[in-house]
Amino acid sequence: MTQTDLPVVSTLPADLSTLPEPAHTERPGTSPTEVPRNQADTLRDIVDCHHVAATLEWLDNHPPHLIADELARMDAVSAGMAFRLLDKDRALDVFEELEPVDQQQILTGLRDQSFRELVEEMDPDDRARMLREAPAKVAKKVLAGLSPEERRITAILLGYPEGSVGFYMTPEVVALPRNLPVAAALQMVRAKGSNAETVYTLPVVDSGRRLIGVVELRDLVLSSPDAMIADLVESEPQFARATDSAEKAARLMQGANLINLPVVDSEDRLVGLLTIDDAIEVIEAADSEDVARQAGTTPWSGHYMAAGVFQLARYRAMWLLLLLVAATLTVTVTGAFEGTLEQASHLALFIPLLIGAGGNAGAQAATTCVRALAVGEVRVSDLVKVVWRECRVGLVLGCMLAVVGMVIGGLFVGAKIAVVVGITLVIICGWAATIGGTMPLLAKKLRIDPAVISAPMVTTLVDATGLVIYFTTAKIVLGI
Repeated sequence: MTQTDLPVVSTLPADLSTLPEPAHTERPGTSPTEVPRNQADTLRDIVDCHHVAATLEWLDNHPPHLIADELARMDAVSAGMAFRLLDKDRALDVFEELEPVDQQQILTGLRDQSFRELVEEMDPDDRARMLREAPAKVAKKVLAGLSPEERRITAILLGYPEGSVGFYMTPEVVALPRNLPVAAALQMVRAKGSNAETVYTLPVVDSGRRLIGVVELRDLVLSSPDAMIADLVESEPQFARATDSAEKAARLMQGANLINLPVVDSEDRLVGLLTIDDAIEVIEAADSEDVARQAGTTPWSGHYMAAGVFQLARYRAMWLLLLLVAATLTVTVTGAFEGTLEQASHLALFIPLLIGAGGNAGAQAATTCVRALAVGEVRVSDLVKVVWRECRVGLVLGCMLAVVGMVIGGLFVGAKIAVVVGITLVIICGWAATIGGTMPLLAKKLRIDPAVISAPMVTTLVDATGLVIYFTTAKIVLGI
């Protein structure tokens, strides 16, 4: 993105100058215009005091990512007041650190001129992600305020499917022809580099803009000026297609230790680069979604501290209701074995212990396998190996727990019930680990997000089947 000198996003605005200054009690050694405050005060604490000078001081002494985090924690009015005190360069840096939902909150409070300047200076990929989540009214306003070239680039990115590499890539790339000498290549980088998001990785293309390879800026700088690009280019580079999964491409960059990944279309023509900062955001978003689903909640964007109580409850309620309905299986199983419980009432004492152990073992296996799938350590083709491995792990864990369970059972209810508890623990843990390790891989094979087969769902299933195992074992061992 070309970094041109634009008017300041805002000087000290009129609407802030009217804010009332709080009354302060003068202390010894302190002038009436100074505001004694703790160095640990947050930006929100200072803004709530309506003291502009202290707010400016805080903003000047903190980096963009920390300012963005503080703004995300604040309500729309307070965040807008603080943001309008930033100069144009820091305002852009801070704005690009915000999540799209928080960016929209800031934009709604800006005047038209500041609004246009800010979105014009954004990197195209960041702007496209914001528009994807913005209300139609905001998106229309943003597009209308862009220059024709920026509008064209943004429209191209918005044309790619959400979650694809094309949606996250930057199209502003310095591409080098293969037949250039190093001196001419460096001159091209100097001439066009200010318009590109990055110049550390330089794709090399043929006359039809088809990707041939890449060359690093470091290699250019350290090479002889007379050397040819064709002699320096890394052929057979790692690359992604614009329609590929962004998470898959980001994991590739992570595994191959790449800072940029060339992106091509269906005909191998260069269309952009996936940069390391965007790849990190993709991985972070994917991991956050997996964690949310494994915990039995709906993924959502935005800062936790800025969310309301009812908003958080709404994201969690649906899964809890589904799990509550699924838990009726446990009630049904208990009712079916009511006669067994009547003949050996002590069996009821160990139900929480057994279903807790089984549920936790299943949750551990499910979480481990979901993570292994995400980072590429396990493939769907490894299903049989995973089943065999997790079954053995579960049996080992069951044997360890059975020793403790039998001691506890022997102390409280006698040897026979203790034997039932010990045998059940071995079987339940083996079964739970097998189920927990299998379900994510089966989900992947059926093209379902493995994280949807979350730990709570596995736990609920294991609870019901664990009771069947427990009561069946009791009937066989006790002869009832």
